[in-house]
Formats: sequence, C-alpha cells, structure tokens
Amino acid sequence: MEKITSTEQFETLIQGEKPVMAVFKANWCKDCHFIDPFMPDVEEKYADKLTLIEIDRDEFPDLCDHYQILGIPSFIAFSQGKELVRFVSKLRKTREEIEQFFDRALQVAETLQQG
Repeated sequence: MEKITSTEQFETLIQGEKPVMAVFKANWCKDCHFIDPFMPDVEEKYADKLTLIEIDRDEFPDLCDHYQILGIPSFIAFSQGKELVRFVSKLRKTREEIEQFFDRALQVAETLQQG
C-alpha cells in the first residue's frame, strides 16, 4: 500500500482511470492495527483492479477534514477524482467486510464507466 506523503500526491493518484481505495489510518488507532496483518493479502487479491493508498490522519488533518473523516480506519473509493463509495463504521472491520466493500466499490466504478 502506497503511503501518501503529500496532498498533491493524493490528488494525482485519485484522478486515474483505475479505481483507488484510500485507507485513512493513524498510528494510535487499535482498529487500524487490527487490519494490518491481513491487508497485504487483500491488497494482493485486488492488485489488478484497485490501487490502495494509505493516508495518516494525523499527517493530513486538512485532507481528512475535507473528506469528513471522523472515524478510522475509513475506506473511500475514488475513480477519476470522484468519490464512489465509502466504508466507515464505529465497529472493528473484518477482512470479509473489507473485501465485500472492495467488491461493491468495483461494481460502482464499473457501472459509472459503462454509463
């Protein structure tokens, strides 16, 4: 997962044709660390369909305010600079829930490309 180092990098990456999954996290977040062990496998599973990027909420507070990131980890899917869908909940996220969300995001992206 590519770690974002600037707002400009984030803006450039979300503009692409290939859908981008932005994962908003923080070092102090226990639920963020809970997903760390299985996220590399999830990323590998979706590598040909999605680009995953990681945004540290504490390093980019203005970006998080702009996208109204209130809970973490939060997932937002983008395509061509537009937000497609987001997955935010106060409950700990399981691998199955994350993969279901990724599948849903891909369906939305495909539908928009056909339209």
